[in-house]
Amino acid sequence: MSPAGAQKSSALTLVLMVTSASIGGTLQYGYSLAVMNSPTIFIQTFINVTFLERWDIQLEDYQVTLVWTIIVSIFSLGGFAGALIAGPMTIRFGRKKCLLLNNIFLMAGALLALTSRVARSFEMIIISRVLVGINAGISMNVQPMYFGESAPKHLRGALSSSSAVFAAFGVVLGQVVGLREILGSEPCWEYLLASNAIPGLMQLLTLPWFPESPRYLLIDKGDKEACINALRRLRGCEVQSSELDEILQEQAETKGIRPPRPWELFTDRSVRWQLISVMVISSAMQLCGNDSIYFYASYVFREAGISDDKIQYVTIGTGTCEFTASIICNLLIEHKGRRFMLMGGYICMTIWAIVFTIALLFEHYVSWMPYLSMVCIFTYILSFGLGPAGVTVVLPTELFNQAARPAAYMIAGSMMWLNLFITGMIFPFLVSGLREYCFVPFGAVCLLSALYVGLFLPETKGKSLSAITSDFHKLNFKGQDAKCGLQTTAQYQLGEVCLSTAL
Repeated sequence: MSPAGAQKSSALTLVLMVTSASIGGTLQYGYSLAVMNSPTIFIQTFINVTFLERWDIQLEDYQVTLVWTIIVSIFSLGGFAGALIAGPMTIRFGRKKCLLLNNIFLMAGALLALTSRVARSFEMIIISRVLVGINAGISMNVQPMYFGESAPKHLRGALSSSSAVFAAFGVVLGQVVGLREILGSEPCWEYLLASNAIPGLMQLLTLPWFPESPRYLLIDKGDKEACINALRRLRGCEVQSSELDEILQEQAETKGIRPPRPWELFTDRSVRWQLISVMVISSAMQLCGNDSIYFYASYVFREAGISDDKIQYVTIGTGTCEFTASIICNLLIEHKGRRFMLMGGYICMTIWAIVFTIALLFEHYVSWMPYLSMVCIFTYILSFGLGPAGVTVVLPTELFNQAARPAAYMIAGSMMWLNLFITGMIFPFLVSGLREYCFVPFGAVCLLSALYVGLFLPETKGKSLSAITSDFHKLNFKGQDAKCGLQTTAQYQLGEVCLSTAL
């Protein structure tokens, strides 16, 4: 095969691998967020009827809402559990096999949702949401790790950020499938909740044909031949010595060193600011209120005069905005860099949160203010998709070495899911308590996040792990002799404990 043909074949392999991993991976996260909106009233009725049939109890509206809130929010707790077990699973089974095994949780959850109506059990829906959350929590950690370790350096950010593209596509797909004309009707809601099994099945049929992460094969398994074969398939040509040498160097640095536990990263000064950066940015991704704005969209659209039967179609536009922005971010991330995309996204979100607050304050005095509120919703989501949604998932891959990466993703995923749960629980109270000022806290989070990125996060675009680690020297060893800092960082790369720092 000619070099041009080989490169075309490798590009196709990468695209198909990304698609296969994502349809059963981060797509499930966005899909599971979106499909719960349409059947709300039908599931609430099902809960009330179930209580009436079992115990002859007619629930009050607030009691039905409480059970419904548990069904919705427990997805986040499942995601938190998934983030915690993702690290050990990737170490034991590898990246690809972990994604395949993850479908066990998905299929079990889909089966429980499908049979819950026949069994007259809303508890089965709760358990289903936990299992689907575990699936999403694992995939949100493992998928960007798999992509980041399989991509060539110049495409590392683009491939890792494609996880956000498929998550946004999952939101749009869930909104479309949830239309009343498709599965969002009263007779079909259990099929809607179980429909996420279809992309999971597609992954089970296609992903086994693609290679495992080359870095995992060489560094974790010590199989150089399998690593070279995987690189040949992914690159479509003979393996470049520079790329293989970099992997071999990292293998030598971590040889004989067990992967650190998450709590051990907190005591390792050589990764202090890497860990702080990952925790801050992963938390900000949820505390910025982007997911909450989906719930608030229906209210604003109704205030703008859109009839209830048309709101479901307009709401699809919110998911389409994030999907479009995520694609643009994926195309720009290797040109503009991580810092630019993150800062730009959060600064724009801060501006639109301010405009949104002004629009809400004057919506009863100026006739066109509700339409400005609609614009703010779309632009807020667009800004989120252009930066935070795509860049956040890339950072743990680029800031930590092969041994520490699973633990770093466990911490990042835990922060993301816990803050998603917190935001989802407090948002109704923010709306009722702060009213027109309900987005002021989110705007403050966006502003502080932009300041943090500008002050403390170095650019990682196109850099090797050693170069990125060197950029953190001044922060991790501030006030110490540069030589000591370099020495300690070298010890981190070898996986040793720096006793001299403690002394």
